[in-house]
Formats: sequence, structure tokens, C-alpha cells
Amino acid sequence: MKNQEIRALSVEQLQEQLKAEKQQLQKLTFAHAVSPIENPMRIRESRKLIARLNTAITAKSNQA
Repeated sequence: MKNQEIRALSVEQLQEQLKAEKQQLQKLTFAHAVSPIENPMRIRESRKLIARLNTAITAKSNQA
């Protein structure tokens, strides 16, 4: 998900996306703990996306 796409979403949509991404990160970390996953960079990408979503939520809530 690109920054333009993130900025276009509403706060509610951002929170839903954040919740889904946190669940995905949890699944990835559990899978990686059991046996190494094929692409471990997905964990890093997921963490960065969570940070971007949190930043966008904070920015939009401060504007309102």
C-alpha cells in the first residue's frame, strides 16, 4: 500500500486496515518462529506499513 493510497482513506478505514495488518504480522511472526518463512522481508514490510498507518491516523485525528 502506497502513501497516496493511505492518505486517501478515512480514519475508520485506516483503523480497520491497521487491525488487519497487525493480525497479518502476528501470523507471519508465528510462522517464522515455527519454521523459516520463504520471504522474511515481509515481516519488515508489515511493520513499516503498520507505522505508516499509525502516522496517518494520528495526522488525520489532529487535523479534525
